[in-house]
Amino acid sequence: MSLKKNESLKKAIMSKTIKLRKGLNIPLKGEAEKILNTAERSSLYAIKPPDFHGIVPKLLVKEGEKVKAGSPLFYNKYDEKIIFTSPVSGKFKEIVRGEKRKILEVIIEADYEDSYIDFGKEDPSDLSKDDIIEKLLQSGLWSTVTQRPYSVIANPKDTPKAIFVSAFDTSPLAPDFDFILNGQEETFQTGLNVLKKLTSGKVHLSINQPKTFNKGLTNAKNVEVHKLKGPHPAGNVGIQIHHIDPINSGEIVWCVDFQNVIILGRLFEKGIYDARKIINITGSEILKPRYWRIIQGASIQNLVENNLTTDNYESLRFISGNVLTGSKISKDGFVGFYDSQVTVIPEGNNPDFLGWLLPKISKYSASRTMPSFLNPWKKYRINTNLNGGERPFVVTGKYEKVLPMDILPVQLLKAIIINDIELMEKLGIYEVAPEDFALCEFICTSKIEAQSIIRDGLDKLQKEFN
Repeated sequence: MSLKKNESLKKAIMSKTIKLRKGLNIPLKGEAEKILNTAERSSLYAIKPPDFHGIVPKLLVKEGEKVKAGSPLFYNKYDEKIIFTSPVSGKFKEIVRGEKRKILEVIIEADYEDSYIDFGKEDPSDLSKDDIIEKLLQSGLWSTVTQRPYSVIANPKDTPKAIFVSAFDTSPLAPDFDFILNGQEETFQTGLNVLKKLTSGKVHLSINQPKTFNKGLTNAKNVEVHKLKGPHPAGNVGIQIHHIDPINSGEIVWCVDFQNVIILGRLFEKGIYDARKIINITGSEILKPRYWRIIQGASIQNLVENNLTTDNYESLRFISGNVLTGSKISKDGFVGFYDSQVTVIPEGNNPDFLGWLLPKISKYSASRTMPSFLNPWKKYRINTNLNGGERPFVVTGKYEKVLPMDILPVQLLKAIIINDIELMEKLGIYEVAPEDFALCEFICTSKIEAQSIIRDGLDKLQKEFN
């Protein structure tokens, strides 16, 4: 076959849409209107070390010390080159600690206006891979680059076989990245140009078919664009890796969150750590779910104040992120580093009389236990109630219906529980991350905390080989 025919065949294959049929879209109330507001500047911002799994923070500043946007706050004890910087200028206010004096939050009291550390404007096409890595390390933005396997911050000394960016999110009430990208297309492309210099392989950009229309995504350069269609978790980067370029033993893939690609682009275009991002405030307990322009690490207090269905905060669950993988925060808590949404739903602290015995039309079920399947277009006000405790972990076939990966999910979880490293490898642990098992956890009749088990398995594997 001629070279020209080979190229034509390759283009034809790449233009095809990857259709995923397994999965589940949870019909929650509270989807955000596509109205963009600029949030009032928060007085407090925070960087939360628990957002960066596996790092042990060592502080570089003292209480009361002045910082600029881009000033180092702490570094990783196990790799001093990986530092974490302030998203705003102001004063280092306090450290919030948890059990065993674990650092949970590093809080900055913000100035009225930001002053920035200048890292220098540069065209990524003029720089080497080492130059770009050094710039990302100095600015604190290396933390935007994560790796598979293990789902941790990437090691700058490694060489990835590819880099993946997911340009859509299918999780419940997720933000529309098409909408977020409007007006930022050039900066996003600069960010992609940066990523291209970090690998000798391909940069894979996944878009949602047929919902993606923004030309900054469909016509992106220096990337290979893939079209995917299907229910959640089609937007998970791990699912995309599995169907586009699976990870084998000994291989490493890097991933960068969609909005962090834009922040990387700003670093090279403006020479500063400009931590602005757009999030959506969603959930059934929000009066006006909308999009807000904030600075990374902002307190949500200004965003939810006078925007809740009740003043009884104890009856509400505030979540940084989505309902499946997000972190519980307080009403004046802070947006997580990798999060692009805040969700507010009812707390499940009231027992449900007779539970599933009463066929309530207003109650949602992923199975046909409830009559909700008769009205697939209805949106539901779902709370956090687990409806029972943990039960014997049995094979039901439910996991396989919502996980579009060619693995045996129940067997993998059991291999992790019994700490069988060799069996974990054979069953595909290199390809997964906790978020990929979030739906399995949601529909699990045994109430198994699948995400925690996967996280534990990845930690065991990383410790074994490193």
